[in-house]
Amino acid sequence: MAQFKFDGPVLVAGAGDVGGRLARLLADAGTEVITLRRREADAGPGIRALRADLAGGDGLQALPRACAALVFCAAPDAREEAAYRRLYIDGLSRLLAATEAPRVLLTSSTAVYAEDAGEWVDETTPARPPAFNGRVLLEAEALLSTRPGGVALRLTGLYGPGREWLLRRARAGEPGARRWGNRIHVQDAAGALAHLLALDAPAPLYLGSDDLPALECEVLAWVRACEGLEAAPAPPAGPETGRRVRNQRLRASGWAPAFTDYRAGYGPLLRSG
Repeated sequence: MAQFKFDGPVLVAGAGDVGGRLARLLADAGTEVITLRRREADAGPGIRALRADLAGGDGLQALPRACAALVFCAAPDAREEAAYRRLYIDGLSRLLAATEAPRVLLTSSTAVYAEDAGEWVDETTPARPPAFNGRVLLEAEALLSTRPGGVALRLTGLYGPGREWLLRRARAGEPGARRWGNRIHVQDAAGALAHLLALDAPAPLYLGSDDLPALECEVLAWVRACEGLEAAPAPPAGPETGRRVRNQRLRASGWAPAFTDYRAGYGPLLRSG
């Protein structure tokens, strides 16, 4: 498979957990990397760190006009529609206007789907976002589609070191719900972005998830069993909710998750029994 040529720096806008890992992967492979964050931070050796506010526009004048690729993986500072719009619509618009890049990646979310009865979804499933976050992200994807070389990666729930909310719930004895969940380890999310950057002719849309959707109650029960805790009460009876995400398009492009399911990803984070 042909590989995309990095003729210039790769700009990673939003170098938090996923973006920081992506920057490190690229820099370790010898790619020139520039990171963009709201606050001062040491990006590590081989990475040029710039400070700018995407939502407000301050600092964007320091960006190079020409980049080999642009990755937009910033996160809003509040879970409210105004904050989402400031970042994903206003911020993305500013960044696209300030830079020229033949490849632009956007991290989106499977929150754009409305399915909630255990249905399977993939890239061909119509997006009908039920909440503001999905609606704003879908607008951002539409904005991206006006730019040649735009690729959206709709990620499922991120987890990994420092993202242990589910483990805390399991240890507290919560039974969980009969709700299908989908997840991707933060390292695999960064790896998927690096993979899509390297593809010569990627599709405009991919879903990023591991190989195994799982019911929340099953994951919580597995955690308790692995840590030697007594079983929690059974979840309330009722129909299954949530959705199941297929990752076949991303896998068919040559990507494979290092953490294929929740057991592989959560295993290293568990306490000994």
